[in-house]
This record gives sequence, C-alpha cells and structure tokens, in this order.
Amino acid sequence: MKLIVGLGNPGIEYQFTLHNLGFLVVDLLASELGAAVANRRCRALTSKGKIGGCEVVLAKPETYMNLSGLSVRELVNDLEVDPARDLIVVHDELDLPFGTIRVRKKGGAAGNHGMESVIGALGTPEFVRVRLGISPGQKVVDGAGYVLAPIRKSQYEAIGQVVEAGAEAVKAIVTEGPEAAMNRFNRKDL
Repeated sequence: MKLIVGLGNPGIEYQFTLHNLGFLVVDLLASELGAAVANRRCRALTSKGKIGGCEVVLAKPETYMNLSGLSVRELVNDLEVDPARDLIVVHDELDLPFGTIRVRKKGGAAGNHGMESVIGALGTPEFVRVRLGISPGQKVVDGAGYVLAPIRKSQYEAIGQVVEAGAEAVKAIVTEGPEAAMNRFNRKDL
C-alpha cells in the first residue's frame, strides 16, 4: 500500500491557490480513479483506490499546511506504512521555477512549512516527495502572500499542466519506482 498525501489548506478561500497544488494533484488522481477524497480519517480527507494494481490511500490533511505533519504521522501509524518506502508527499515549491517537477527520495523542507511539519512529525526526511515549482522567476518579497493569492486566470492552463504532470509523476512512482520517476520527470520543465 502507498500513502499519497497532497499538502494544502482546507477551505474554499484556499482552494485555488498555488499553496494547494498538492490538494489539486490528489483530487485529480481521485477523479481518475472514480473516487472522491471525502472520508475523514486521521485529521484528513481520504480515499482509497488502485494505481497500476497497487492499493493507494489518497489524503488531504485538514490541519492546514503548517501542521500537516500531525495528520501525516497519524495516517502513517494508522495504515502501518513505512515512510521511506510507502509515503509520497506532493507539495508546491517556491524554490523551483514555475512548472518544474522534481521527484526526490529524501531532502529538506526548502522553506515549505508543511514539509517542515511532516519531517518533524515523522522524525525523518526520508520519504518520496513530488515538488511542484511555483517560482515566478523573480524574487518574491512576500512568500506567504504569493502562495496564498488566488490563481490568476492567465495561469489556469499552466497550472493545469503542472497538476497533470504531478499526477503522472505520482503514478510513475507507484508503478515504476522513484528512480524511474526521477529519471523521467527531473529532466524537463513543462
């Protein structure tokens, strides 16, 4: 079983912000599986399905981004999964150019407070993550304001491509393994 967690913030006011790309990827995966991420479990909305024959649990923590680790730790314990082998976290990354996808098997938080929370709660940085680049190309003075601002209409198409690529990266990790996904997705920008 794989636990696939998208990071974001609950609530309609955050639904279509750059900080919720992890949620949007999980929603797309659920839609492709004919499911809805609507079951409450371990302070998260969850759904079950199969990707390439592998059972998966999709999750969107309801603890808000900065406390995501509380829910992720509960899910890991409840589902009895090994984070290094079975956890995939999808999140936005302000340090990567817009549209860039990076798959990593471990690493730091790079300033993402949700990732800081997950690493802290699990006590390890060793879990697979799909990083979705959102940097506008110039220095962002107010990072929180940037990531929490509503997605502009001019960004819809590009965001759609990022979300689709993020979902494809997750499916590649589940079906082919993290190394194959890194070889495929870490080379190019959208």
